[in-house]
Amino acid sequence: MIQSLKSKTIHGFFWSLVDSSANQGIQFLTGIVLARILSPKEFGLIGLITIFITISQVFIDSGLSSALIRKNDCTEKDFSTTFHFNMMISFIAFLLLFIFSKKISLYFEEPELHQMLKVLSFGLVINALAAIHKVHLIKKIDFKKQSKISVIASIISGVIAIVMALKGYGVWSLVCLMLVRYIASTILFWYYVDWRPSWIFSKVSFKELFGFGRNLLLSQLLDMVYRNAFLFIIGKFYSTIQLGYYTRSDQFKSLSSNQLSAVINRVSYPVLSSIRGDRERLSRNFRRLVRGTLLISSMCMLGLAAISEPLVILLIGEQWRPCIWILQLLCLTGVFQPLNALSLRILMVEGRSDLFLKLSVIKKIIAIPLLYLGIHFGIKILILGMLCNSIVALFIHGYWTYKLIDYKMVSQVRDVIPNLFNSIIICSLTYFLGLFLNLPYSIEIIIQIVTATLLFFITNEILKRKSYMEIKKIILDQLVISH
Repeated sequence: MIQSLKSKTIHGFFWSLVDSSANQGIQFLTGIVLARILSPKEFGLIGLITIFITISQVFIDSGLSSALIRKNDCTEKDFSTTFHFNMMISFIAFLLLFIFSKKISLYFEEPELHQMLKVLSFGLVINALAAIHKVHLIKKIDFKKQSKISVIASIISGVIAIVMALKGYGVWSLVCLMLVRYIASTILFWYYVDWRPSWIFSKVSFKELFGFGRNLLLSQLLDMVYRNAFLFIIGKFYSTIQLGYYTRSDQFKSLSSNQLSAVINRVSYPVLSSIRGDRERLSRNFRRLVRGTLLISSMCMLGLAAISEPLVILLIGEQWRPCIWILQLLCLTGVFQPLNALSLRILMVEGRSDLFLKLSVIKKIIAIPLLYLGIHFGIKILILGMLCNSIVALFIHGYWTYKLIDYKMVSQVRDVIPNLFNSIIICSLTYFLGLFLNLPYSIEIIIQIVTATLLFFITNEILKRKSYMEIKKIILDQLVISH
């Protein structure tokens, strides 16, 4: 059983990493091409629409997908009930956004938002059609199929969007990018997953699933409102162009931070859920995940901050130079993002959706004065507030991790500090090396990346960090198996 779980975890992590890497990589490359054709304002407009789309998606799911993943004995009633609920809420969300699109457009003083929101809101219905198919793959820890689906959908939507941008369709090429991705993903999920909804809606099933999911709904809603508050504040109190700079910087950051968070969440939740009755084993496996997550996230995010200037200018050009300092600050907030996401998995695994909600409320209350300062003192203070909130959240989550699985705060600090300190030193040296070289950006970035990579492997080989040695062993074992 232990070997089976380990093998399933490694296999799931590998294919989830392939899925996220390939999908995010293709979307990132598409974004780079589009950024060279389109203006910051056009990206800012899409950023505004994202506020309403993402919040709507939280209502549509209502925490039911997480409830299905956690439940070990799901029935056809459970799946079909959730499917019909998702479809009903998606239609309601679509109609509300369609009706209020004009008012939203007037509020932000952006006339183009009106028609854009009408078109993209229909994507909510399309997405809902495939939500349960995705749950089936996650429960099976089958990320290989998800990888195929996301890669194909991203390629199709990316190619169409780039062609439209070249032909002068402007912001509508970004609208098409999102809508075509929704359509392609849904068609592929229905093709690859052999599940079809039945005409069943069970009140008993819904009550059971929503009993767990309602707290997640409120928590995720708070989280979405908080995250999108930054887009709202920048778009309303500053300018759409500033929002464009922010969203492009966030996409650079998300390529590493959000990707790692997504991989960890998708694999850790079903795996840890399967051993939730064994506290000692749960604690041991969670501790390994914490060490490995911080090792990777600290190096990736701080390394990205170190090479931000040559990276931005080389990939998307001088017109995006204001993105550099925004990206550097966002990278600091991204160091702990995967770790916070991982800690929240334990609350869900232990069935403490009530505690999940309480902690979300506490963190958002702490964030309110930070958002207020951002409105009055600028984007830099806004992002620094995000960093402060992320660090505070780390300690809050750490306390409850100790209470639930006996992973002491002292042990958590000991597991985190060595890797973090090592990454800070390596990436600081990499950053100052770039300042000292004063070479063309194309040469400078290669030297920086090679230097940081060599220092990372040399220091970890010498110091024999436990997290590094565990990851190294997993990779070597997989290479042996593949041959």
